[in-house]
Amino acid sequence: MTLEIAPATIFVFALIFTRLGTMLMLLPAIGEAIIPARARIALAFGMTFVLLPLVRDLFPAVPTGMATLVVLLGGELLIGLFIGGTARLVMSTMQFAGSIIAFQIGLALAQSFDPAQGAQSTLVGSFLSVLGVTLVFSFNLHHLMIMAMRDSYEIFGPGLLPPLGDVTQLVVDTVAGVFRVAMQLSAPFMVFGLVFYFGLGVLTKLMPQVQVFFVAMPANIALGLALLFLLLGTMGLWFAEYFTDATAVFVL
Repeated sequence: MTLEIAPATIFVFALIFTRLGTMLMLLPAIGEAIIPARARIALAFGMTFVLLPLVRDLFPAVPTGMATLVVLLGGELLIGLFIGGTARLVMSTMQFAGSIIAFQIGLALAQSFDPAQGAQSTLVGSFLSVLGVTLVFSFNLHHLMIMAMRDSYEIFGPGLLPPLGDVTQLVVDTVAGVFRVAMQLSAPFMVFGLVFYFGLGVLTKLMPQVQVFFVAMPANIALGLALLFLLLGTMGLWFAEYFTDATAVFVL
């Protein structure tokens, strides 16, 4: 006995897999660089089987021309890139804030590999990036991203390209939000750095024969790290709230 699959089912499966696969390659926590690509593809394959009976009625009929099929696949790819890229951009808030903090507490030159970003970053930035991924799982925020996979078919119908104006506005708002929240998270350290270096400047004028900046560097790092761990809980909750609000736009 041979198993026959209708061409319409294969067509719908390919479109769903294109969108979900693209999203899973970019989504934070699920699509991190440390997770093998094969595992993400397998997850997208399984999620496609789950979503297939739920959204198949939303898809158009099988196109007769290859050009139409390519356009449909390209549209699904762009939607996946848009949703996954937006979530990834929101996730970079912690890394950006960590880089600002590192400059203020004298750890800007201390670099390490950031598994969440897949590139070199400051120690504080790498730590906060990993903390952000941990918070996503701890607060079950990855459920929002899974829900966005299903609800994206209600927001961006299959075969329909998203409105360019709305997409551009959302990207601009997301970038502005990332900068705003990163600056808010690092604001106490910017104040600390301003006060600390102002005090060092005064001491340098009072005691020009002493290398004040060289002597005070360990104190700068120690006080900065103490302030970081004092505010870590508040920073984590603030980021989790922002991540929830920023990704909720893709959930109905």
